[in-house]
Amino acid sequence: MQSKIEGYLINLALTYEEAGEDVWVINDDDKGLGNVFVFAEDSLVTIRTKVMDVPAERKCELFEELLRLNVDLVYGAYALDGADVILVETFETGTLDYEEFQGALDAIGLSLAQHYPTLSVFRQ
Repeated sequence: MQSKIEGYLINLALTYEEAGEDVWVINDDDKGLGNVFVFAEDSLVTIRTKVMDVPAERKCELFEELLRLNVDLVYGAYALDGADVILVETFETGTLDYEEFQGALDAIGLSLAQHYPTLSVFRQ
């Protein structure tokens, strides 16, 4: 799986680095992808990025907004990981192909750009 994912990253001409065994971090500002992690584990490939910290105030409003935004996402979903709001997508290794991988990264970059104005009002 490692060579498959690295091949996809190379073919997409993304700026990335290997952050560990079967872990890559994409930092490609030109494509709207900053600090996007790709994890390959056993039968799953996960793409995730931190969107923001969960604010101390207006949490319920933020959570409601995230649920509304999830409806518009083609790939992935907004989720919570501790005190972080993340955008995450998971694929089965056996069925993941190049177009699906590219589509997920494109959708994440687009979602981050489109939803920034809405979510920025909740940033501390």
